[in-house]
Amino acid sequence: MRTRFDAPDNEQENHLLFDRLSALDIAAFVVDGVDLSPGTAIPSDGDPRIDRALAGFLFTCGPDHIRHPEPIAGRGEGTRYPLHGSLAGTPVKHTHMSADTTLCIATVEVNLADGGHALLERRWHVDADRHEVMLEDRLTNTGAGAFPPMMMYHLNIAGRLVGDATRITSPSFAEGERAWRFGEGESAHFCIPASVGAGGWSEVALSPLVGAGGKCLAVRFRADTLPYLQMWRCQRGAADVISIEPASHRLAKRPELAAAGELQLLEPGQTQTYALAFGVS
Repeated sequence: MRTRFDAPDNEQENHLLFDRLSALDIAAFVVDGVDLSPGTAIPSDGDPRIDRALAGFLFTCGPDHIRHPEPIAGRGEGTRYPLHGSLAGTPVKHTHMSADTTLCIATVEVNLADGGHALLERRWHVDADRHEVMLEDRLTNTGAGAFPPMMMYHLNIAGRLVGDATRITSPSFAEGERAWRFGEGESAHFCIPASVGAGGWSEVALSPLVGAGGKCLAVRFRADTLPYLQMWRCQRGAADVISIEPASHRLAKRPELAAAGELQLLEPGQTQTYALAFGVS
């Protein structure tokens, strides 16, 4: 997908490279010749699906589990959800790109780890008025039993593009902003409730990207189905990446979420929708 955003004193051309072998996630996001994705500068958890996905600009975690593996209830001892859920590494069933390359739609049939099935319908499109790319996802339970949907979107930025002056800004922070190198040590993360703004959307931005001409990456996401802002960074060995991760659930183990009533079931035939948007200016 190619986008060109025009302004009175600037013309910016962006390119998105989709990964048809991994749910039509984004393998590369090139802005004025600079790829924002981390590429090989990532840590490995030993799962080739995630190694491939994490190297790209955006990958989708879910729809049956997010974060690291946990036991699957009722499936026998030692049976666990795969790292970051079942979607990563799933090829798309069908895609269609508009003639002007500003719209791309796809369907992905997902085999869930507990034996169920789901259909993910994706719609990528360019909003020229807002100078951003938007993703709209519709998840349908196509299996015979209910399951609690969980989704997280990882927007991965190459650490080589940030610098000492780079800040994360968001109304979700009490202080309004914080340094990009949050936490202690070589790797850190946080997960906080997302502040709800205009139209029920939450916002976060990372700027300046000193390795990309001082540009600003702005991300918006629907806070009703993605009510948490998670972020992660890793500067360990050859790994150098920072990630913005809108999430459906707080950072807690599945039994704790279930006990608190936070694993709401999606019955057969029912749907859940998610949306996010991003742009560079």
